Amino acid sequence: MADTTVLRDDLRFGEGPRHGPDGRLFYSDFYDHQVRALDLATGEQEVVCEVPEQPSGLGWLPDGRLLVVSMRDRAVLRLEPDGTLAPHADLSGIATFHANDMLVDDRGRAYVGNFGFDLHAAIAQGGEEALLDPEWVPPGTPLALVRPDGTAEVAADDLKFPNGMAFLPDGTLVVAETLAFGLTAFDVAEDGALTNRRPWAALREHSVAPDGIAVDAEGGVWVAAALQPCAVRVVAGEVVQRVETTQTCFAVAVLGSRLVCCTAPTSQPEVVAGARLGRLEVCDL
Repeated sequence: MADTTVLRDDLRFGEGPRHGPDGRLFYSDFYDHQVRALDLATGEQEVVCEVPEQPSGLGWLPDGRLLVVSMRDRAVLRLEPDGTLAPHADLSGIATFHANDMLVDDRGRAYVGNFGFDLHAAIAQGGEEALLDPEWVPPGTPLALVRPDGTAEVAADDLKFPNGMAFLPDGTLVVAETLAFGLTAFDVAEDGALTNRRPWAALREHSVAPDGIAVDAEGGVWVAAALQPCAVRVVAGEVVQRVETTQTCFAVAVLGSRLVCCTAPTSQPEVVAGARLGRLEVCDL
C-alpha cells in the first residue's frame, strides 16, 4: 500500500520537480514538452513554457530567470521576462546523449547531467533486469558545469548516467549515478570546480538506481528509486527510511514538510509518451 496520496494525475512523464522562488512546485513533462508550475495550496496550475526538444532539469539564475534543460538538442535555455526562451548554453560538445537533470546554485552556476547513451534502446533490447547485472559496465559520460554567462565546461568525467543532484548543508555536492547504483560526493571549490570525488552511498544491494534526489531540512537525501515504486531516505550513506509510491518513482522534491514524487509505470517512451499515466504524489514527512 502506498504511503503517498495522488496530488495530480494525467501527466505523461514528470521530471525535474523544484521548489520555485514563488513557493510553487515547478516540474517538466517530457512528452507534453511543457514546464508547469503548481500551487500546492489551491491546486491551480499554469504552463510556464513549452520546450519542443523535451524539457527536463530546472533552476533559476540570481535575477529570477528560469533555466530549462532542453534534452534532445543538448542545451540549456533561459526564460526571458517577455516569455520567450533564449539559448543559454550549448552542451553538444560535452553531453554524449540527451541532456537531463540540472542543479543551479545561488550564483547561477548550473551542473547538468546526461544519459551518456541510448538507455531506452538498451532497456527495450535487454529489459530492466540487464541493468542489475553487476558484470555490465555502462559507458561513462561527463557532468557539465555551465557558468552564469552560458559558457560550458566539463566538471567531472566518466560518470555512469549522472542524474539528480543536491547540495548537503555543508556545501558538498551529491550526484546520483543511476547506473552505478550509488550517490557520489564532490567538494565544490570557490570557482565551482569539483574536487575530492568519493562514494557517498552504495545502493545496489537495495536495487535502487538513483534518479532524482532532494535534501530535506535535516540533511537527509531523498532518492527516487527508478526501478521500484518508492523513494528512500539516505543518511550518512545508509538507507534509513522508505516511502512507497503507487508506481515507479523517478524524481523527488522536498517542499517544506512534504515529499513530492514524480511517478510513472515505466520510463520507456513507447509506453508513456502516448498515454497519460504519470502522477505527482505527495507524502507528509
